[in-house]
Amino acid sequence: MRIDVLTIFPEFFGQVFDFGIIRRAKLAEIVEINIHDIREFTTDKHRMVDDRPFGGGDGMVLKPEPIFAAARSLLGTIEKADYPSGTRVLLLTPQGRPLKQDVVKEIADEASHLVVICGRYEGVDERVNDALVTDEVSIGDYVLSGGEPAAVVLVDAIARLLPGALGSETSAENDSFSNGLLDCPHYTRPAEFEGIKVPDVLLNGNHAEIEKWRKEKALEKTRLNRRDLLKGDNGEM
Repeated sequence: MRIDVLTIFPEFFGQVFDFGIIRRAKLAEIVEINIHDIREFTTDKHRMVDDRPFGGGDGMVLKPEPIFAAARSLLGTIEKADYPSGTRVLLLTPQGRPLKQDVVKEIADEASHLVVICGRYEGVDERVNDALVTDEVSIGDYVLSGGEPAAVVLVDAIARLLPGALGSETSAENDSFSNGLLDCPHYTRPAEFEGIKVPDVLLNGNHAEIEKWRKEKALEKTRLNRRDLLKGDNGEM
């Protein structure tokens, strides 16, 4: 998968994609991540990327011209109908669709090229959304200073689902939210620490009992921390 991130603060990303799973995925050529400075697509001598909103109000709005130019440079077109197959243009905004695990999986499964637009200030000129964007995405019901932190979250969540990115083919299947529940508790050595023991079931080698325990604990943790994920008052799926 190729991911192109459009931002007015390219330095924000620095080495953030040079660690862990994303680094391995990049080295294995599973994912290619490119950061583009929106200012490079301006045409005025001051490299202006924002302006006051029509109708008045606080703050500034990102201008459409440089974003359109960047999209045309990356995609060869600014017509959604003519986007190459597997292309999705994502705008990170609080008004977008919540980035839940099923959305992440949908993007990872269906897209081969992502263009990610990082919003800033009061937002992005709506003509960008109307003409270029295929998906508006929000990472949560709160407001950040800009879309850059959200882009890191988005890229990380998607990259780890790409085939071959994880060391185990079943790792992603067992993550929180993958089956509608939070993940179960995990333990490692030593078997006893500070007087706290690892549950006996995890030490007995009975895989059927271990799997049963993990499912029960996942449901228990979900009931406690995220009951909204469950259906019905009895906490059943």
